Amino acid sequence: MGDVGLAEELAQDALVAALEQWPVSGVPDKPGAWLMGTAKHRAIDLLRRRKRLERKHEELGHELLGTERELAERDFDAAIEHDMGDDLLRLIFTACHSVLSTEARVALTLRLLGGLTTEEIAHAYLVPEATVAQRIVRAKRTLAEARVPFEVPRGAELAARLSSVLEVIYLIFNEGYSATAGDTWVRPELCEDALRLGRILAELVPNEAEVHGLVALMEIQASRLRARLGPSGEPVLLLDQNRGRWDRLLIRRGLAALERAEQLGGALGPYALQAAIAACHARARTPEETDWPRIAALYDALAQLTPSPVVELNRAVALAMAFGPAAGLELVDELTSEPSLKSYYLLPSVRGDLLVKLDRLEEARVEFERAASLTKNARERKLLLERAVACAAAGN
Repeated sequence: MGDVGLAEELAQDALVAALEQWPVSGVPDKPGAWLMGTAKHRAIDLLRRRKRLERKHEELGHELLGTERELAERDFDAAIEHDMGDDLLRLIFTACHSVLSTEARVALTLRLLGGLTTEEIAHAYLVPEATVAQRIVRAKRTLAEARVPFEVPRGAELAARLSSVLEVIYLIFNEGYSATAGDTWVRPELCEDALRLGRILAELVPNEAEVHGLVALMEIQASRLRARLGPSGEPVLLLDQNRGRWDRLLIRRGLAALERAEQLGGALGPYALQAAIAACHARARTPEETDWPRIAALYDALAQLTPSPVVELNRAVALAMAFGPAAGLELVDELTSEPSLKSYYLLPSVRGDLLVKLDRLEEARVEFERAASLTKNARERKLLLERAVACAAAGN
């Protein structure tokens, strides 16, 4: 259709038709083909209406007729090409078009293809929800006005879009690993989608170290998913997890991917550095065996490569574990004036944890309560409030 917004509407129309017809007629043998065919016919009807309305515009009429004929003749059972090895991955590359800014590419792709809401994307970027909504609207308009073709990029253009694609996959995984809002702390289905995309991408571009770095990071992080939840679905923090519940297969796959990234040579990129940090945890049989000085050094390298307040906050945690809570608190206190962290619940949460270790319990209670007021995830809010209560009880 040459218009992302219009294509989205046609897809939604097809889904509505399925909701209306399938309970009566039954689910078809090939539901995907049924949906594609329904959307196709609605697209043809729309193109015909447009052609009638704009018949006087000869050039446009010819273009629409050609598009209609192409739609009508295509075999929609095999409509989506498999050049990229996966339909969704192909779509992600297409949506990450160079005509858009990096921020717009990622926001649009996450919204259309990643299953994330505008609110979740805003949380990932630490920006207002309205900002993300505007980016998405402008991105759709830009793609339509530029008449961007629906195709897989090739050569240099594919390489140029790779960083945006990696960021999309990374943010999808992060939302699954620690849900922004709702009643559950993790959304494993998002982690699985991101992992699947990452593995496919690693096969398609086997000489890109950062692709293997991202896969390594996701494999190792995903290995902890079962241990991140208690019997009632409550969050279990890293140092409190039963490491016997970590998935050793995923850890082995992650370490192998990290080794592949390192073997390709050159300085490690941000995803490979984060994977190296995750590997330090994965290799430690107990929390006490964790190589915190190495983790702190890796965060130093990450902060130099991709400086950001969130990286600094994580670096503060590593410094506290390696060199004592006072060292970490000093860096955290410097971050309290950072505008982008003003509503970031993990800042007061980390500060509260460090204050507990320094036996400054009343201050810690205040920080945990503030963190609880900022998070939109019910499970995390409950955990933070429980920590606040524990501080109050211990201080009395």
